Amino acid sequence: MGKGRIEAFSDGVIAIIITIMVLELKVPEGHDLAALRPVVPVFCAYVLSFVYVGIYWNNHHHTFHAVQKVNGRVLWANLHLLFWLSLLPAVTHWIGESHLAAWPTATYGIVLLMSAIAYFILIQMLIAEHGRDSAIARAVGADFKGKVSVVIYLLGIALAFVLPWLSAVLYALAAAWWFVPDRRIEHVMEA
Repeated sequence: MGKGRIEAFSDGVIAIIITIMVLELKVPEGHDLAALRPVVPVFCAYVLSFVYVGIYWNNHHHTFHAVQKVNGRVLWANLHLLFWLSLLPAVTHWIGESHLAAWPTATYGIVLLMSAIAYFILIQMLIAEHGRDSAIARAVGADFKGKVSVVIYLLGIALAFVLPWLSAVLYALAAAWWFVPDRRIEHVMEA
């Protein structure tokens, strides 16, 4: 089957996720700069989550340019990814409101970890559909970035109960690493 509907549906869900996250931002109570202080943690969590959603949207977009078709397994794997991403607004608000308390920080990391695993599963389903010599298989390669990200998330989850601020730094570093454009798919498609 064609890939157009999965792309359109995913774009719509991702747009809704971003909308929900921004609606969680509350207007400051006062009218001076001091009134911003209480909303800074929630805003910082929003920025990080917005970057993560943007990274997933960007990679999803590039991934589906490298494939021609989908099947039922790909559809379910994509829904699995969208499920975990749809939890980002809730954990974003929780981590921001809690000022990096242990459980919200760990839960945020769990959602990031499960999103990464879900994306890995989606990629594997696409490779299974298109073959080991396909453009998507060549572009993904050994997926060093994806594997290291999983380790970072696991470390962040564990550290959330000891040094939650360090967990947040690790989550931000992983996002920064992915923020640097990954040109693997573009290179394969040009070749």
